[in-house]
This record gives sequence, C-alpha cells and structure tokens, in this order.
Amino acid sequence: MDFRQLRYFVAVAEELSFSAAARRLHMSQPPLSMQVKAMEEELGAALFDRNRHKVALTEAGRMFLDEARATLAHLDRACDVVRLAANGDAGEIRVAFTGSVPMVDAFPRLVQSFRETCPGARVALAHMSTGQQLQALADGQIDVGILRPAQQFVAAADIEARTIWEDRLALVLPADHALAARRAPPTVAALSGEPFILFPRGLGCGLYDHVMAMCNRAGYVPRLVQEAREVATIIGLVAAGTGISILPESCAKAGIPGIVWRRLATPESKSRLLIAHRPAGASPLVRRFIAMAARAAGTVRAEKAAA
Repeated sequence: MDFRQLRYFVAVAEELSFSAAARRLHMSQPPLSMQVKAMEEELGAALFDRNRHKVALTEAGRMFLDEARATLAHLDRACDVVRLAANGDAGEIRVAFTGSVPMVDAFPRLVQSFRETCPGARVALAHMSTGQQLQALADGQIDVGILRPAQQFVAAADIEARTIWEDRLALVLPADHALAARRAPPTVAALSGEPFILFPRGLGCGLYDHVMAMCNRAGYVPRLVQEAREVATIIGLVAAGTGISILPESCAKAGIPGIVWRRLATPESKSRLLIAHRPAGASPLVRRFIAMAARAAGTVRAEKAAA
C-alpha cells in the first residue's frame, strides 16, 4: 500500500461515489476501483459496501478514513518542511558569538530580522570565545560564528570569514583613577606599569592578542594581575579597583557603575567582528543567514556614514 492508494481511498470515502472520486482525481473509474479492491485485499477487510444505488463506508472503512487522513496530513506537512528547508525557510541554524557581540546594536537586530523572515527556522545561539568558535566550525558543531579575532587573523582554507561590524577598543578605568579625569584620550604607552585585567589567553581570544600587540608596539608587556572569562566580571573587577582593562567600546552598554570609559589615542584600537562559516555543504538556511548579515552590515555602514 502506498500514499497514492490512500488518496484514492479518501477521495472515494468523501465522495461516496467511485465515478465522482474518479473525476476528482482526474482518472478513469476502473483503475480506481481496482486500486481500492487491492487495498481491501491487502488489509483483509472490506472498506465499502457497494451496490447499484450507493456506496457506503463499512465500520472498518470509517475507522481507516480517520487514520488515512491523519497519515496524508502528516505527509503533506513533511513535504512542506522539506520545501521550506530547501528554500532556506525552515530548519535549525547554530550560531555562536563572542561575549561582546550581544552588546553591538546590530546583532539583536539581525537575529530578530532573521526570525521574522524565517518563522519556521530555529536559531540556536551559543556563547563561545573566538578560538572555541573556530574549533566548533572545524568540527561541524556550529554553522555560523561571529568572532573577534586577532588583527593578523587569516581564516583556514575551508572557512569563509568576512568583516561584518567594526568598533573600537577603549580603556576601562575605575572612576577615581587619575586618567579618568583627563579629557585628552590616553595613549597606550601611558598605561605602562598599570595593573591589567584581561581575558585568559588560553581561550583563543582575539581581544587578548589585540591588547598585547598594542602594548608591545608601545614598548612594554602589560602587567597582568587578574584574568576573567566574562566581560561583566572584568568590568566589575575594574570598578573594584583591581586594575584597568581594554575592552570593546560596545561593552559600555553593560552599565556597571563606578567606572569610566576612555577612547585610546591610537588607530590601532580599531577592532573588527567577523562572520564565519564553512561554505562547503552549507544549508540554504545558513546561506540565507549569511546574506542577511551582509545586508545588515551594509546598513550599519550606511547609517554611520550618514551620521
């Protein structure tokens, strides 16, 4: 028995006429009657009472009709899901991001827009460091990564990465720090000797490498007094007077009191966020997300240019 035969049975059951069902199915009546008879023989039960004047469902036929309709409805839903997935309108996409990304205004706008455009899709979000994302992409554990790599980062041959947003790194100071009262942006060299609070290097964090590179070019190695894995923890430690830090300017939205943000007097503080994926075998849903992210990046650049 196949789905075609189920459709034949349902048509006859709803029309209670083989001739009317044949017209509805755009076929001749004899093959339809033969298919229904074959179903009855396979099931070992009569589905219809037939005589010259009428066709009626048997008790077995009435029970089978409910199940046949449910089966065909499930098949139709499955076919719809396949078509949606093939068009990039359904399925699951696994997106990872670094800790500062949710504080970039464009990120929640992108995710919300994608969900509105593809209501049949599920977006699974995960917080990972840059290094963890690159490994997860290589292992096929995520589909898309939004990462903040070191300035010298070059993607592996099987990973496509492009700049999606840009921001700047800024100095984070306790409110009572001497540099907090100065109007002029401090230089990186002026921070020599200060106690630094940074992300652990072992996380593969591009931010750590970026800060180290700026300090090295200024002629010193920063004095690291504390490491922390979360942006909010680092800011809280700065507020407590443990040390200073250099973080993405977007993190100022955390709104933790007792700290001051200062832009650094160096073009090297410019930072970039990349969106990365593996093009080989990327699903239509992933390709759609990447395309939407590219359009969103263009919108952000246009807004900044117009400001």
